[in-house]
Amino acid sequence: MSPTFHRTAPSRLVRAAATAILLLALPVATVADDAAPDATFPAFANDVEASLVRAIVGLRESGLRRALGEIDLALAKTPNFRLGHLVKGDLLMASSGKPIAFGPLAASASPSVAPLQDEARARLKHYFEAPPRDHLPLPMLQMGAGQSHAILVDTARSRLFVYANHDGEPRYVTDFYISLGKNGVEKRRAGDRKTPLGVYVIVSAREKLPDFYGPGAFPISYPNEWDRQLGRNGHGIWLHGTPSETYSRPPWATDGCVALTNDDLRRLARYVDVGRTPVIISSGIEWATPERWRENRREFLDTFEQWRSDWESLDTERYLSHYSPRFRSDGKDRSAWGAYKRKVNAGKSWVKVAISDLSVFGNPDDGDMVVVTFSQDYKSSNLSNRAVKRQYWSRDQGRWRVVLETLVS
Repeated sequence: MSPTFHRTAPSRLVRAAATAILLLALPVATVADDAAPDATFPAFANDVEASLVRAIVGLRESGLRRALGEIDLALAKTPNFRLGHLVKGDLLMASSGKPIAFGPLAASASPSVAPLQDEARARLKHYFEAPPRDHLPLPMLQMGAGQSHAILVDTARSRLFVYANHDGEPRYVTDFYISLGKNGVEKRRAGDRKTPLGVYVIVSAREKLPDFYGPGAFPISYPNEWDRQLGRNGHGIWLHGTPSETYSRPPWATDGCVALTNDDLRRLARYVDVGRTPVIISSGIEWATPERWRENRREFLDTFEQWRSDWESLDTERYLSHYSPRFRSDGKDRSAWGAYKRKVNAGKSWVKVAISDLSVFGNPDDGDMVVVTFSQDYKSSNLSNRAVKRQYWSRDQGRWRVVLETLVS
């Protein structure tokens, strides 16, 4: 979306005020005097954020009247938007010729205002440094047939992205500003007030909660199998709303949950399918061209297909070559797993393995790991069964190998 601004000649004080807030959010080069305020932005997530961004970015060339009009629009919709009130206060100070001393436009801020500066920075940076719309997130290599949407949380951007499933490929739908754990990310233990990194699934929908959580919450499956393997603990990581007296919270303000505005949580609910919607939480997402994304996906899927084919071959050693020396499954290490598989295969004359509903997501906690979930239809000369499995694959000496395998159901 390209916002349109009326060109006027703003005063030197107004230009200074505009530069001050832009400096909070953007590289110095971006806020040069000739910087164009009508750069092409991604679609705005909601009207309130649109008004905030238009007011701040358009201030330098559109003048105070237009900026105040935009902020008033935001506050009319959400009177409890603290950042909007602070921006309006600074705009009014600028309009009366007073130096800007408080709020997000100030060169320095009190401890109570600094978190709102962080919110202004996060919201503005998203629109100036948004990933190209035609690029695809590398952590989402394959969406399962039963996953209509997937949620991607980029903690470095304080942003939650929603993607739709288009024949297994992610297609951008929308995104929202979010608040995260007070102490950052990489949750390891209960009470550390950190947001976990990993691949999870929404396990339930909660309503009729205390006002603190807004209109509801979506708990996720932390700790997952890999978290437990590494000894991580804790519980109660939710996607939830905000107290009714607060429109939004600063970027780092929760006890580890992912908090959205109440309006955005209601919008997010449209895309949630309890028990199926994956939530990938990462400290920095890499977006790639469709060509590079498909190359990465093809590389892994070829390896996965070879694993399936080698299992059917009854060549146990070839099959075991896909398993890391640090492999674990149901209390077995690789040695015990190998002995078990040799014994099983010795009693079979043939094996057929069909895979469906395959999803492949990069594990944000380890850049060289993917989480693979699939339905397995196993048939052999003396046994047949169906199961849902999850595997964690990691690069081991340049090759993908399984490090953890579990039964989901």
